[in-house]
Amino acid sequence: MSAEGGTKAIIAALSANLGIAVTKFGAYLLTGSSSMLAESIHSVADSGNQLLLLVGGKKAKRQATPEHPFGYGRERYIYAFIVSIVLFTVGGLFALYEAYHKWQHPEGIESWQWVPVAVLVVAIGLESYSFYTAVTESNRTRGGTSWVNYVRRAKAPELPVVLLEDSGALVGLVFALFGVGMTLITGNGRWDAAGTAAIGLLLVAIAAILAIETKSLLLGEGANPEAVRKIEQAVLAGGGIERIIHMKTLHLGPEELLVAVKIAVPPTESAEEVAKHIDETEVRIREAVPIARVIYIEPDIYRASAASSAAAG
Repeated sequence: MSAEGGTKAIIAALSANLGIAVTKFGAYLLTGSSSMLAESIHSVADSGNQLLLLVGGKKAKRQATPEHPFGYGRERYIYAFIVSIVLFTVGGLFALYEAYHKWQHPEGIESWQWVPVAVLVVAIGLESYSFYTAVTESNRTRGGTSWVNYVRRAKAPELPVVLLEDSGALVGLVFALFGVGMTLITGNGRWDAAGTAAIGLLLVAIAAILAIETKSLLLGEGANPEAVRKIEQAVLAGGGIERIIHMKTLHLGPEELLVAVKIAVPPTESAEEVAKHIDETEVRIREAVPIARVIYIEPDIYRASAASSAAAG
């Protein structure tokens, strides 16, 4: 569901940004507004980012190979990390450079004064639609989690990325509208530069958040607490298992989880009985958490000192 919802949100954002980028750039050519130029580059960067997310999603679907036995699920994390770099360099740093240049050489908006305001108002409407789509799709998987925790803990990167980009785009449009509006009212081009600088700082901040969160996914995150609880209950629900000695989980991709668990079995059981309990346990784990596709279960005899050492290691 998350992959399908993420793709829908990406396509909605891409469609909006392509149209917005063209109109913003046209407004810049007519007026020379640095806020419009910064917003044009912002929309171009966002469009490129959405294409990167689509490419990452497609590459992640490749089948596992001997060289990559756990598949390519993390391609989605890699491309999301590239998005943060593009947003920082192409969007944020360019806007800050343009703001510095415009501050040193301020110019008012002398011609086609109504164009940037009209373009920005239309852009706010289109971005609002894209943002609404991202929010709607995110609510299908968010549950009762707060928006901050959803962005921080989501294992599928597409929806959080689009949410941050769209919210940043809306705030950036407000900054641009303020800068352009004040420039038209006062005739002072430094208001335009100030709006451009605010856009640049906003994009740099969003890029930093994306980089931090996707870096964590690239390093490898375990299952969320609810999934861990379900797996533990599934392991202990059957007979022939005395306890969980220790367990570790790792996301191989947004919809693929590795589970490695050492279980304590009665010392009197035969190898055939142990194998039967392990097979049954794997079935229960997959029923409880369907994304648990790679499962390793190691039987052992429980010894308190050995368990403590293994858990610490």
